[in-house]
Amino acid sequence: MAEIIFLIEDAHEGGYIARALGESIFTQADSIQELRELVKDAVHCHYPDEASRPKLIRLLEIGRGEDADI
Repeated sequence: MAEIIFLIEDAHEGGYIARALGESIFTQADSIQELRELVKDAVHCHYPDEASRPKLIRLLEIGRGEDADI
């Protein structure tokens, strides 16, 4: 897999939620910086074999029209 995309949303209780498109990967954090680290960790846990791990992780923030690669 070359790329995985996560949708980022504000959590109702504060902080942020990230959900992968097409995969069962989900994480949440209090800050965007923390969320970026937790998304990378979640992807590494979901794809323990580096050969099958996505080479690019894209974060797309809902409602802000911004995206970033990590």
